[in-house]
Amino acid sequence: MIFDHLTLPVRDLARSRDFYMQALAPLGIGPAMEFPGVLALGREGRPQLWLAGSASVSAPAHLAFAAASRAQVDAFHAAALRAGGSDNGAPGLRPHYHPDYYAAFVHDPDGHNIEAVCHHPETL
Repeated sequence: MIFDHLTLPVRDLARSRDFYMQALAPLGIGPAMEFPGVLALGREGRPQLWLAGSASVSAPAHLAFAAASRAQVDAFHAAALRAGGSDNGAPGLRPHYHPDYYAAFVHDPDGHNIEAVCHHPETL
């Protein structure tokens, strides 16, 4: 991993909090810290993604979250859609990246492109 953490500006922190808490739960990502106007999410309590309330959001970002299995990718996609995200690519292989690139994409409430990806071959 090359980043320690990053901050994503969001227009409505409460709405984004609900979306990310639901969408990322299947990936083992949850709340790590919270202060007025910001929420940090991560695995095992480590703050890695900071959501920061902002009056304006610049061009949409693309964030890809590592999934341990293809089933996690599927669960992320379903949870993100239930949480109000819009589909931007159903779960499936993207062999133009590499033969085992299995991913799903959704747009969050601010239009950010959120991806879950598994690089492992399917296991039986």
